[in-house]
Amino acid sequence: MAKLHLVIGNKNYSSWSLRPWMALTMAQIPFEETVIPLYEAKSKQRITEHSGAGKVPVLHHGKVTVWESLAILEYLAEMFPGRKLWPESRAARTAARAAATEMHSGFAALRGACPMNLHRPRKAITLSDAVKADIARIDALWRDCRRNYGKRGKFLFGAFGNADAMFAPVVTRFDTYDIKLSPESRAYKEAVLATEAFQAWKKAALQETWTIESSEID
Repeated sequence: MAKLHLVIGNKNYSSWSLRPWMALTMAQIPFEETVIPLYEAKSKQRITEHSGAGKVPVLHHGKVTVWESLAILEYLAEMFPGRKLWPESRAARTAARAAATEMHSGFAALRGACPMNLHRPRKAITLSDAVKADIARIDALWRDCRRNYGKRGKFLFGAFGNADAMFAPVVTRFDTYDIKLSPESRAYKEAVLATEAFQAWKKAALQETWTIESSEID
């Protein structure tokens, strides 16, 4: 089988890149990675060499190129069914896909106010009502997933899967901006942060020296 090659942005800032990287790493699927720092002089040119969309992440697999985080996760689930990146039961799988797509398309207020930034010291900020509403919805969604489907493990549907990969950047935001959560959601957040995969990503992120001023909100 051809090697998987994942093209990503800065590990400190690139929330979209974290998602497939976490899925691959947690599922123990071997891959090579290329990091392209974002918002630098030649960033766009370098990225468009991998995808006409001009964005990261991008997955190359032989002659196949997949862009967009959720599409990459779906591709991985199809290519590696034994890794069970979606839950086995139809009800849980449907809920996991719904949660993942809600994350993919929603929560703009939270994204804008609390950009992913692993270098930033943990400190709370003033949150708008729109951001608070996003947080409340995510907290409720996590609780529902854990209560209905996650009792056999630490993650949303028990074992780590694509839904968890989609929410991993939000987990970092909740930690970075010291956002208060329900006990169930806080335990889930801590479980994701404690994984060897995330710890490896964060270690690499903290070694980066690139800065994206728009994500340095302080």
